[in-house]
Amino acid sequence: MMDIIGYGAFFLTTALIFSFITLGLNLQWGLTGLFNVGLAGFVAIGAYTSALLTTPDTAGRFGGFDLPILIGWLGAMIVAGVAAAIIGVATLRLKSDYLAITTFGVAVVVQLVALNAQKLTGGPFGIGFIPRPFSSLAETPLLFNFANLGVVVAVLLVAYFALEHLAHSPWGRVLKALREDERAAVSLGKSARFYRVQAFAVMGLAGAIQAHFIGFIAPDNYLPILTFQVWVMLIVGGSGSNKGAIIGSIVVWAIWAGSGALTSALFSPEQQARAASLQIVAIGVMLCIILLVRPGGILGDMPRRRPAARRSSPATDEASSS
Repeated sequence: MMDIIGYGAFFLTTALIFSFITLGLNLQWGLTGLFNVGLAGFVAIGAYTSALLTTPDTAGRFGGFDLPILIGWLGAMIVAGVAAAIIGVATLRLKSDYLAITTFGVAVVVQLVALNAQKLTGGPFGIGFIPRPFSSLAETPLLFNFANLGVVVAVLLVAYFALEHLAHSPWGRVLKALREDERAAVSLGKSARFYRVQAFAVMGLAGAIQAHFIGFIAPDNYLPILTFQVWVMLIVGGSGSNKGAIIGSIVVWAIWAGSGALTSALFSPEQQARAASLQIVAIGVMLCIILLVRPGGILGDMPRRRPAARRSSPATDEASSS
């Protein structure tokens, strides 16, 4: 029983970490209208930055400053924001599918740099010994999992209420104006590039938290499948809704983890590599069902049907006049 409770805390912590990434994507797509399919690259930048700042000194690799975790998280946000600003100078002039292709290329470049810059990122071997919050409780898995869950919930609540406040502030209204009619917003003196770069800079903290929760990162953690997972989480939860982003992350991660456990139980170890594709199938089927029932997502806006106009026949007109 205690093992089940401990796994529940571990599962919920992982799902809520995905919620950070989904909230950032909701800010970019649901609020600003930026079609970003390269979010795995920005998550990787945040993760590697925090890892380099907080890990102990390692021979043959840059970094190892052994700084506190909070400093690593702050550094991850700053570096991800600077990277977004540099990349944004070249990419944010593009729109729709052109922007999507460019951001995907950026994510591939970041992943290849992480794979080949061995003296900076550890190359294919990754970076280990990343400090984890409450590591002294690691010998008691139940307490350790609940302690990490408490940290993630606390930071997520701060991020959620901050984004909710910003969405209804003048800053959020500018982002919505850029999404609806960029030319009109620019004509009022608003800088489209300045505001959109800020929207790109939200992923660093999510990557840093994920790195410290896992304790080890490698380039394989930031493949395009991560982008696919987060987009499905946002679509299922409801684009434009911060609550939907969190609910969608939990639902999709539950299906992902459940289908993985099911394939492990039903297939032999020799067949599990091929059976892993069933996870994608399960997510696709679930996405189709939800979009048929709730086209706007679980907490998204349902399309309102216009009531059919009541056509009065001559008989009803005579009855009403009499």
